Amino acid sequence: MSMMNAALPAPEVGETVATYKKYEGAQRAVSKLIENKVPAAEIAIVGRSLRSIEKVTGTLGWARAARQGALNGIMIGLLFAAFSIIWLPELQMAVVGGILLIGVGFGMALRLLNYSIVRRRRDFASIMSITAERYEVAVSAAHVPESRRVLGTEKPRTVVPRPPSNEPPKYGVRISDEPRGEKPDAEPPAADPGQSRD
Repeated sequence: MSMMNAALPAPEVGETVATYKKYEGAQRAVSKLIENKVPAAEIAIVGRSLRSIEKVTGTLGWARAARQGALNGIMIGLLFAAFSIIWLPELQMAVVGGILLIGVGFGMALRLLNYSIVRRRRDFASIMSITAERYEVAVSAAHVPESRRVLGTEKPRTVVPRPPSNEPPKYGVRISDEPRGEKPDAEPPAADPGQSRD
């Protein structure tokens, strides 16, 4: 199945409008977009930097394998007992109990057989999960502006200052730095020629 998935082309996911550290944050963002009329088919959650984590839950042994098989067998026995009661309503309870015990035995036998095959390669029980370093919410190009507005992730406009120019001023350009409407300060009064300087 994994080989079939590898042969299929990757689906178009659109443009990223928000990034979250946890999957729950991406889920909430998708729900918010859907509430604001963004079509669900136009939204995708993309996990980046995927990694698998296998959490060891304990050691395996014959006793543990038998116990797990018995639990599975109870479920199998209950299923067969329910079908038997439906098909044969006059069935006695002793027969139903026997079907249940047969299911427990069958489940234990299967689990012990499985453990005897894998115990040399794997003698521990674990739970596997796949996590990502970050989760990106992506939408199709037509809904990017609206999605950014809804999620509050609009890109701020950056104003690039114009570098100072060393070119001489062109005709008609004021070269005075004085603001319009203001007159320059009055020049200091000329000194009286009759006064002596210190």
